[in-house]
Amino acid sequence: MTSLSRGTLLAVLSALAFGASIPLIRMFGRGSGPWSTAALLYAGAAIVGFAASRSAQREAPPRGPALMRIAIAGLIGAALAPALLAWGLQRTSALDGSLALAFESAATVVLAVVLLREHVGPRTFVAVLATSLGAVLLAFGGAAPLQAFSAGTLAVVLATIFWAADSTLTGTLAQLDPGRVTFWKCALGAVLSGLAALTVHDARPAVAQALALLLIGALAYGVSLRWYLMAQRAFGAARTASIFALAPFAGAIVAIVLGDRPTLLTGFAAAVLLLGVHLHVTERHGHEHVHPSERHEHAHAHDDGHHHHEHGGGVDSAAAHSHTHDHGQHVHGHAHGSDFHHTHEH
Repeated sequence: MTSLSRGTLLAVLSALAFGASIPLIRMFGRGSGPWSTAALLYAGAAIVGFAASRSAQREAPPRGPALMRIAIAGLIGAALAPALLAWGLQRTSALDGSLALAFESAATVVLAVVLLREHVGPRTFVAVLATSLGAVLLAFGGAAPLQAFSAGTLAVVLATIFWAADSTLTGTLAQLDPGRVTFWKCALGAVLSGLAALTVHDARPAVAQALALLLIGALAYGVSLRWYLMAQRAFGAARTASIFALAPFAGAIVAIVLGDRPTLLTGFAAAVLLLGVHLHVTERHGHEHVHPSERHEHAHAHDDGHHHHEHGGGVDSAAAHSHTHDHGQHVHGHAHGSDFHHTHEH
């Protein structure tokens, strides 16, 4: 499986898991304060991250500056964003809340191109325009179009902007152990949200609701975030975000099953957004390019065409392993995305 196809599969799985959770959070979070809801969601996600980090022995651990980036991501993406989402979902329909997620994809692509300098060719640019247009139309596609300007929907949109900044930050951590990144980010978010809930005397959910939110967090935030980080590793933050535009559809389908009614505009917006996703998924990008000399650490094997260094005894170079290693400058051509080995100019 190529990096492009592997990244596509992981991004699709991540989007479906995350998007389907939105109506469920609205259902099980009813009566619970936003900070309490956020704390439970990310506590569930932290449990998944901890389990994954304990089983991954061949990945590079986060150190130094990476820990600071994880801390910032934990604050904006695992504390502020889910609290805004929980608050907003109690003030808008499940369908409107799910469809407002479409803004995250476009915002992340813009940040990845501007801040991470990822390459977006003409085909991907058209795909981004389509997903952006779909996002705008989806915001007006609920059962009551005027609700597009409700405080609840705007809170969900603001949450997506925080998540876009979070995704851009984690895009710089793609070479590190996704289990440990997931654990530290989600654990920090759960602690910060829990402290905020205690400070403002946030309403607490019933036991059954709390257990449901923990489970939703484990799957929709813990497992989904791990897949998202692995997709970013495979082909970059911008392309991962483009495919993550599928998340609103997963949420919309669950919302419709639970009783919300779509409109004709919702269907048209869905077609536009699916066109954008199709353009991205069918993208083929490959050319001769230069790899400069560099030294870094991440999990790798020696059958990927990029790692040719020698090892001492006791290391199976055909199996995935992690250590600090050097890359000499070399030139070759193959299909690739915007992973951390392919940040060259075009």
